[in-house]
Amino acid sequence: MKISLFVTCLSDALFPRVAEAMARLLGRYGVQLEFPEIQTCCGQPAYNSGYWDEARISAKTILDAFEDSDFVVAPSGSCTYMIHHYPDLFKDDPTYFNKAKVLQSKCYEFTQFLVDVLGVTDVGAFYPQKVTYHPSCHGSRLLGVKEQPLKLMKHVKGLELVPLPFAEDCCGFGGTFAVKMADISGAMVTEKSDHVLETEASVLVGLDMACLMNIAGNLRHRGERVKVMHLAELLYEGVCAHELI
Repeated sequence: MKISLFVTCLSDALFPRVAEAMARLLGRYGVQLEFPEIQTCCGQPAYNSGYWDEARISAKTILDAFEDSDFVVAPSGSCTYMIHHYPDLFKDDPTYFNKAKVLQSKCYEFTQFLVDVLGVTDVGAFYPQKVTYHPSCHGSRLLGVKEQPLKLMKHVKGLELVPLPFAEDCCGFGGTFAVKMADISGAMVTEKSDHVLETEASVLVGLDMACLMNIAGNLRHRGERVKVMHLAELLYEGVCAHELI
């Protein structure tokens, strides 16, 4: 089967290590990710700002890029859920509406694919750290990714998972929201960082680099040394560490 990587803008431009960790981890289960080079932004910034015509341009490129893929896997619940808006974008275009419905049915966030499609909950990782987890809004509330990451972390040897207070509160990023409502966004991420520090965890993980980038920036600005990473990175580092034991 053709399984493709939907890399997303942030992972491609700023955090390529996330996509690399995801690809290497999935490779251990026989998944050789294809990478359609014509893929681009999913169109979410334009869509959320009301520029639907511009969003359709990006969306068409995505739909064409993954048309021949059997599965599409992304390291972001937010970008994955944007695909669910495509049928609305193309409700008056029968050709692309059908493509949109097909892509929606075969596009998965990373932990969704690992747990729900491959049936993997224990990757054989060892990570002896105190860890807390931030469930990003789009992934948890809209895409329904809640138990999958917890199942994966539960099986990581040595990992102590500490509940994050008010975990489901937004981190304040929200894409263009952080620009248009900077003061409110700043207050929200400061509150989120306060809760991270309350846990006394040495590591914060999540499934969306946009949210993690926002929280990490606030923590770094305050001089805090909490390590912030995507769950795919933690799992892959843990697998490598386990193999060295």
